[in-house]
Amino acid sequence: MTYVDGFVLPVPHDKKDPYKQMAAKALPIFKEHGVLQLVECWGDDLKHGETTDFYRAVKAEQNENVVFSWMTWESKEARDAGWEKMMADDRMKPDGDMPFDGKRMFFGGFSVLVDSEN
Repeated sequence: MTYVDGFVLPVPHDKKDPYKQMAAKALPIFKEHGVLQLVECWGDDLKHGETTDFYRAVKAEQNENVVFSWMTWESKEARDAGWEKMMADDRMKPDGDMPFDGKRMFFGGFSVLVDSEN
């Protein structure tokens, strides 16, 4: 069954285009290493909660928005092998400043419970 990696990270509003360009550049590399689908989403309807919310989760600052992203893989095994290859791929090394603070990004792998496509 499909496996999913999910990501949530803060991106400064003025870094939206550089972030989008970085994601577009990485997409063919991800696909080469087994990613079936990559979706990058720019928050545009995020509420501030009473206890927690997307902004608090990444300690977003006033000038930052939140990106929610996921990629799908054929299986967890394909994902584990793909990430190993991607981390060894020189094309994945940043070429300049990253358009986000990776220290406040969080991510993880998920087994699918329900999928409308299956």
